[in-house]
Amino acid sequence: MLDTLVGNLSHGQKRQLEIGIALSGDPKIILFDEPAAGLSPAERPKLTELLLSLPKKLSVILIEHDMDIALETSEIVSVMHNGKHLLEGKPDEVINSDIVHEIYMGKKR
Repeated sequence: MLDTLVGNLSHGQKRQLEIGIALSGDPKIILFDEPAAGLSPAERPKLTELLLSLPKKLSVILIEHDMDIALETSEIVSVMHNGKHLLEGKPDEVINSDIVHEIYMGKKR
């Protein structure tokens, strides 16, 4: 795999390479803007695994529409609605929020 040209990598492999390149600079903080965008369902678990394996000393800001990935890989979740901050909490607090259910699922629980 090390001798594979970048142009021959799958979309998911290219995303992994990008993360590796970003980490090579030993950053203190890293921003991921929708890293799951364009990934196949088969590639998403690898991304989740990769995000969970990041060094704990690294601060990560993850902007992601795939809620399974966002909730599984985050300690604190901020929810936005119409460009405004709606709420912030631990993943289980967000999952169980009545306002999140009402806005994003169209019903109260």
